[in-house]
Order: sequence, then C-alpha cells, then structure tokens
Amino acid sequence: METVFTDQNFEGEVLKSDKPTLVDFWAPWCGPCQMMGPIVEELAKEMADKAKVGKLNVDENSQVAQTFGIMSIPTIMIFKGGKMVKQLVGVQSKEALKEELEKA
Repeated sequence: METVFTDQNFEGEVLKSDKPTLVDFWAPWCGPCQMMGPIVEELAKEMADKAKVGKLNVDENSQVAQTFGIMSIPTIMIFKGGKMVKQLVGVQSKEALKEELEKA
C-alpha cells in the first residue's frame, strides 16, 4: 500500500528515507490525478522491498507543494538521499515510473 505523505511527515518519510522514494503530488478534484491513483498503488506493492511509493494531497499539504514549486498536477518526484533526482509532470505509465525508480 502506498504511503500518505504530509507536511508533517515529509522530512522523515521522504528526505530521510534510506530507499528511493516516489511522491505523487495530487488533488482529489484532478481527473488525471485520479487516473494515476491505481498506478501508484500497484507500483507501491511491486516495489515495496526496493523503494517507498506514496502520495501527497497538495490541497491539504501546501507547504511541501510550495517548497518544491508544484505548479501542475499530477507531478511525480523521485527522491534519493534527501534530494529530488527526477521530476515528471502529467499522467505516467507504471512501467515508466518503475524504470525511473530503478535508476534512482
């Protein structure tokens, strides 16, 4: 199951994670974000031993969204060692996300 990231847990769950971490920045009113939901859930299950995968609701967690300059959603960011190493905007395939996570 994917992790729910928030303004409160982002530093500990993402920036201090010992695994590569994929964050799906989304909002409930965003149609393309809804399309990404099942993809992120499947990826979380498949990559559970290698990476952390989760979602951050930008409406409820605006501090993190502002910090990383989220202007469009869905935006996917991959973090490793406390740094953002990849950013993807728009709907992505599970295969593309898995490939990016494996490269991180």
